This record gives sequence, structure tokens and C-alpha cells, in this order.
Amino acid sequence: QVQLVESGGGLVQAGGSLRLSCAASGSISSINFMGWSRQAPGKQRELVATVTKGGSTNYADSVKGRFTISRDNAKNTVYLQMNSLKPEDTAIYYCWYRGLSSDYWGQGTQVTVSS
Repeated sequence: QVQLVESGGGLVQAGGSLRLSCAASGSISSINFMGWSRQAPGKQRELVATVTKGGSTNYADSVKGRFTISRDNAKNTVYLQMNSLKPEDTAIYYCWYRGLSSDYWGQGTQVTVSS
């Protein structure tokens, strides 16, 4: 089992920044992926960004150039730096961990961007 604890959500004005953090604990596999997804009211969950243990990243087109994902392998922690936030970024953001055979999700943290 892997536990994920997220932090860093909140309310910010359009154009502002927020940084999300997610710490993983438990049975961490040597090969894993971590990332962030989000779900806005009435919309499907969207995978926002992912990062491998080696540091390779991928982003949804909607956040490219504005969001940066990174990780600290020593702390089993993944970060999402969100800049130039837009009202359409408002959603619950979920941390994601993929090990050798299972996916895990955090409890979610609310990000609200006011116009």
C-alpha cells in the first residue's frame, strides 16, 4: 500500500501562482511514476502532468508553459508549480502514484482561481 498526502491548494486570483506538494509513503517501488490530475465540476478527470523517477515529464496541452512538475526522490515527494493561473484551472487536484502493479490517488486538494 502507498499513502499520498497532498498540500498547497487554496484560493488565488487569476495570474497568480500556487505550489502543490504530495508526499508518498508506504511500499514505494524502485520504479514508479508520479503526477497530478484534476477534476472540475461537471467535467471528467484530466491528467495534468506526470514525472518519472528519472525526471522525464509530460504535460497536458492546457497547462504547458504554465505548470512545472518536479520530484524529490529522496523524499518521495512530487510538486506542481502552477503559474499564470486561469479561472479554468479551478478544480480538485489529485496526486497520483503508479508503482509496478497498482495506481494510488491522494484525497485531493481544492484549487480555486478567481477572475
